[in-house]
Amino acid sequence: MTIAALITWLVTALGGFSMLGTWIARGGVRSGRSHLPVPVVLGHFLLAAVGLVVWIVYLFADRSALAWTAFGLLLPVALLGFVMFARWLPSLRAHTVEPQGAPGAAEAAPAESAFPVPVVVGHGLFAVVTLVLVLLAALRG
Repeated sequence: MTIAALITWLVTALGGFSMLGTWIARGGVRSGRSHLPVPVVLGHFLLAAVGLVVWIVYLFADRSALAWTAFGLLLPVALLGFVMFARWLPSLRAHTVEPQGAPGAAEAAPAESAFPVPVVVGHGLFAVVTLVLVLLAALRG
């Protein structure tokens, strides 16, 4: 179960890196064309990365406190993820209503409107599975 959690965490991270790269490339940090606050995005990323490192250390050290620490780090990661998802939904609706080829559409669209829906959904599903697996591993402690 611990290795399964690592695998799902890594798959989740790949989707997250993809979206983060798209968001940065489309000016999410500097252009002001994003509905996602920079501290929320960076906090989500940093807490998830630290949690992953803690989980990897747990795999080698086998200390239950590390498993619980990783789980504790995942809780605010999940909360920030839900906040970003809720703020992403309107940009998805706007992106599907206005054709991509419309004049000025690229300039007006928020940076996160370019996120592929399957990546967002996959990232969220793998994140939930990761959270559950980490909790189960911590409980087995």
